Amino acid sequence: MTPIQDAAAPPKPPRYPADIETSAILPKQRASPASSLASLPYRRSNPSLHKLFESTASISTSRPSSGSATPTASVAPGSIFSPGSRQNGTGTPGGLPPNVSDEHRSLIQQAFAPHVVVVADNDTEELIRGKGLEGGLLQLLRPFGESVTGKVTIRDSVGASKSYDDFGVRFVDINEALGIGRPPPQQSAVNGEEGDPTPPRRMGGDVAHIEELVDRHLQYSEFNAQGMASDYFNQGEPALQDSGRSPFHTLYLRRLLSGQPMVPHETFAHPVVGVIVTSSRSADPVEQLRELYNRQHQGDLRFPQWVDGLFLRYYVFIHEEETGDIAKSNATFDSMKRHFGLNCHLLRLKGQQCISSDDDAVRLPTCEWMSASEELAEIQKRETTDDITDPDPYIPESDVTAIKTFVRELVAQSMVPHMERNIHQWNEQVLARRRGLSGRFMSLSKRWTTFGSSRTSSTSALASSNSNYDPRGFYRPDAPEALMRRLADYCFMLRDTKLALSTYEVLCTDFNNDKAWQHYAAAAEMAAFSALLSPSVLSPKIRTDKIDEWIKVAAYNYTDRLRSPTPFYALRTLALSIELLRLRGPSSVDDAARWGSRILDMSLTGPVGAALITERISACYAVRPGAGTLRLGSRRRKAAFWAILAAQSWWTQGKAVQAEKSLDAAVFLYDAQGEHQGHAPRLPFAEMQRFVDDLRQQILGLRLTRGLERGEHDDDDTHDFPVEEATETLDASPRAHRKSLVGAVAPNIDAGPLSPTLERSAEKDDLFEGAV
Repeated sequence: MTPIQDAAAPPKPPRYPADIETSAILPKQRASPASSLASLPYRRSNPSLHKLFESTASISTSRPSSGSATPTASVAPGSIFSPGSRQNGTGTPGGLPPNVSDEHRSLIQQAFAPHVVVVADNDTEELIRGKGLEGGLLQLLRPFGESVTGKVTIRDSVGASKSYDDFGVRFVDINEALGIGRPPPQQSAVNGEEGDPTPPRRMGGDVAHIEELVDRHLQYSEFNAQGMASDYFNQGEPALQDSGRSPFHTLYLRRLLSGQPMVPHETFAHPVVGVIVTSSRSADPVEQLRELYNRQHQGDLRFPQWVDGLFLRYYVFIHEEETGDIAKSNATFDSMKRHFGLNCHLLRLKGQQCISSDDDAVRLPTCEWMSASEELAEIQKRETTDDITDPDPYIPESDVTAIKTFVRELVAQSMVPHMERNIHQWNEQVLARRRGLSGRFMSLSKRWTTFGSSRTSSTSALASSNSNYDPRGFYRPDAPEALMRRLADYCFMLRDTKLALSTYEVLCTDFNNDKAWQHYAAAAEMAAFSALLSPSVLSPKIRTDKIDEWIKVAAYNYTDRLRSPTPFYALRTLALSIELLRLRGPSSVDDAARWGSRILDMSLTGPVGAALITERISACYAVRPGAGTLRLGSRRRKAAFWAILAAQSWWTQGKAVQAEKSLDAAVFLYDAQGEHQGHAPRLPFAEMQRFVDDLRQQILGLRLTRGLERGEHDDDDTHDFPVEEATETLDASPRAHRKSLVGAVAPNIDAGPLSPTLERSAEKDDLFEGAV
């Protein structure tokens, strides 16, 4: 029996060649927290690394507060990388085709969540670190804020109440929100060298780190998929049930939306609530809370001038169960409520460290919305450690219950009502006046004067004086434009897309008049998202005249007009537009595929992202199956063609498993009606058939070469096995005979674009489908 077939022998990691290791990593603009990962071997014996890859790549529909490090699977069957959606294409909102999941719609809604800044005194941080949490209070609170226990009821602008069971908040450290570096951890020696003293940033926005992280997950899956009897990704489920559900693309989107940076042109990362915490270890807790507030209001923790500092404050007093006096703590809490109002909470926690063997021990949940740089640093930490024990901390079950209660009271009783009051106030006092006659006249006065054309210098000077836009690139927090932007973002975070859309439309006009191009791009981006997320039906005219124009304006301003050094915002605009348009049904898939092609043309991603976007274009075309027996209006041949391009892209990066899955998807799409049962379907043109055959041989040769490398580096024993001769023809089920192709040497395939003959074949496909 060969090492690949031997299920009893423990699998060993392959040694990837240097050219493959570096082919999928973008050139780094600055030092990466995982810059040394490529030279490190895989540590298969480290179970904590295996748990990290599974838990962070898992698209969970369970509560993080369940206490499980790896989120539990959903009701619908799925894989450990992508558990199925709770709806899974059946019972989804109107317009979704069968077998198309709406998980990306939920992912986008959960990504834009209110931010809560956390600041605590030194005594409280020491108390939490004594529980075994090196990250302090923030590490304890973050996982439980990502999904609030129970349903959260929200009232929209017309007074209608809706309940959501996936609502969450983002707890962020105030130092990182302000750009102040946290104190560096103790340096660790790795191979005689000092570790990186710079702690990982929890703020995202770095596409290079996202590419590097997803590439690490791809390498890990390539290793684990070698020689498996059942499909590692589908866990025995039939493949290609939904060609659009790529676990790595979902991971890419999640990390793209994680850790949104705080910037002037949007307020999603601006604090909605500030949590100020002290504990029973403090000599004067009330005075300590007052001092922390003063530091935020006018001290060293003050936010920039383009951030509204009058956000809601929520005061928390932590009572240490072992050493604290509960009577004294209750008296202190009553004093807090007299001084600071009702936005206070008494949190009772145990101060002793909990271990996994304790009776009431619960593993601290893994954060699903960590940034790419933060996860890369965690991977590096676990790969370089010699400890094979689980590094995840444990906390008592009583602490879990107390934190869940605290988070729910914070969100349901304080934060959401605070946001609803602000939305009502800003809507009546700012937006309503802006929509009136006087507001429209003021908008026109920015462009024209009563004395002549705006082309004169005097008119330009008058227009600039009427603008609230600061030349340094922001609006003051009390300016009408800034208030309307916060109004629109609050509505979007509370999922009132109707009022958010109307507000973004007004802002687009104002920002365009003020020539605030970055603000204009951000407002246009969110206007498109609000329209696509609204439950109302969108006519083709609205989609063409408004939504396409907003997306085009946002992408143009983010890239060409602003010439931003990072493609983050332009990539976010186009990538989310693809997903939301695809969920709009067959009539929108052509637009979604067009924006995917725009990402490739603008080179907004690296090799990994380009391959994933190519797969998404194929998935978009596959949503439109056509009508009738002749499948009129079908785009399956286009979908198959883009799947072949994705397979070629994965092959050039050395990702044999992903390439084979894309190629299988292409063959499945070409044989959608099952006309070639029992044998491989023949492609419509000889050039394409020859290209697919050659690519299949190269992919299988690459995959089997990886298996041979793993057998050569097996430390336990050495297996001698014969190499069978390769068959000349491809079977309909290449997976069943992949081991007979070990010695196959296929003709060389150009790693670049397709040959001219194949491109002409693709043009024939396009002309055929266009005529149909």
